[in-house]
Amino acid sequence: MVLRHAVFYWKYADSLNFFLLPSREIDAFSRKNIIFSNPVNHEVIRQRIQQEEVAVMKISNKGFGAYDIRGIYPEEVNEELAYRIGRVFVDLFHAKKVAIGHDIRLSGPSIRDALAKGLTEAGADVMDIGQCGTEMIYFTTAHYGLDGGIMITASHNPKEYNGMKFVRKESRPISSDTGLKDIEKAVMEGDFKPLDRPKGKIEEVDVLDEYVKHILTYVDLKALKPFKIVVNTGNGAAGPIINALEKHLPFEMVKVFNEPDGNFPNGVPNPILQENREATAKVVRESGAAVGIAWDGDFDRCFLFDEKGGFIEGYYMVGFLAQAFLKKNKGAKIIYDPRLVWNTIEICKELGGEAVMCKSGHAFIKDKMRKVNAVYGGEMSAHHYFRDFSYCDSGMIPWLLVLELMSAAGKPLSELMAERMARYPISGEVNSKVADAHAVMKKVEEIYGGKGKVTKVDGLSVEFADWRFNLRMSNTEPVIRLNVETRHDEKLMKEKTEELLAVIRG
Repeated sequence: MVLRHAVFYWKYADSLNFFLLPSREIDAFSRKNIIFSNPVNHEVIRQRIQQEEVAVMKISNKGFGAYDIRGIYPEEVNEELAYRIGRVFVDLFHAKKVAIGHDIRLSGPSIRDALAKGLTEAGADVMDIGQCGTEMIYFTTAHYGLDGGIMITASHNPKEYNGMKFVRKESRPISSDTGLKDIEKAVMEGDFKPLDRPKGKIEEVDVLDEYVKHILTYVDLKALKPFKIVVNTGNGAAGPIINALEKHLPFEMVKVFNEPDGNFPNGVPNPILQENREATAKVVRESGAAVGIAWDGDFDRCFLFDEKGGFIEGYYMVGFLAQAFLKKNKGAKIIYDPRLVWNTIEICKELGGEAVMCKSGHAFIKDKMRKVNAVYGGEMSAHHYFRDFSYCDSGMIPWLLVLELMSAAGKPLSELMAERMARYPISGEVNSKVADAHAVMKKVEEIYGGKGKVTKVDGLSVEFADWRFNLRMSNTEPVIRLNVETRHDEKLMKEKTEELLAVIRG
């Protein structure tokens, strides 16, 4: 891990409304040399510095991942890192105007300010949309024809984390293969002396109305029935969006943890965790609601519960949403990931669509959708992508489509899901820690590869007449992820899951 040190008194600058001249050029231990642009605050600030230790911010590349940046604040993600990212982003992506926003994390505003400072010093104009969800940055970048967008978020990570997600023109993703490594290299090795170029301007813009207007185009509002629904935003960024959408919808909303709060008083907003599901399920059962919806912190994913409080696995939701689009777009292409496949493939065949397999991961899915002009793409991880949303993922569009389908069917969600779940029972994703993931993958392929059809679009998939499995290695930890599905045979699914786990963990 590479480290660079810089001194930045962001805490004082924010609370006392002054600007500290570039501190990276100041000896961290020569406090008498610190120069302030506002002399009125000299003595106050000197007293504050004497009372507290100098805030030394480390510039670390530890938070850089395959698709985004995430790390503990301020050790791994901080204002100095944000400033540098702003500086290098402009030149790397030839950006003249960039959208920025942040979720509800407490460090979001100060990181936003530092990022905006870096962008404007490099000459770019900034459209600051304030507190928002990740998909609102996608929307803003594409809708206003901007050169890029940066979302400050750590998604579903614990509250001490923060991070960033990046897009370029047309909200095309920036991942390690398409520019994120370049950002990392420039941040760690670049020269951040003052630039001799005109500074950009910062414009605060409220995009909520335009965003909501676009989201509502995905459903026929007149066809929606007045369901009672439970909405659990987990004290994340989705609360204000739900409030805005409520005005246009016929639903009676029972709101749970709807106030944004970066302290996460009711736990980390991550409904994929079993322990976080009961809060939504309980209110659904007690209120007699037709459906429950829960979101993660930046609401790029939503999770559905039926009227009994039962959690709907993301795999079945992919097929369900495919129905919504194929009924309106005959012959359209649908993207799915290789982990669990049979249900989606069958639905596409039944409705005259074309199912197209793609490696999991948002950068791969978005790229594939553009190449084949797919109308919709879904992952079992609850990421859903839409062609008319700049091929980006949204956590607000899926639940509206589900309620539109329920309105048309006149059946409860549990009944609509039951047939598909019985037809293709699944294990759910089972994780196993292993000493040597590569050796385990090789061992499993040697045992099963010669007996079934092998594909390696994403990890190892082996298909037999009445069952199949997918095995993948984690990119970040020594973990193997297993998914098993069968045709109409839950007993076989359980047997094969146990059989494979014995091999993997043996």
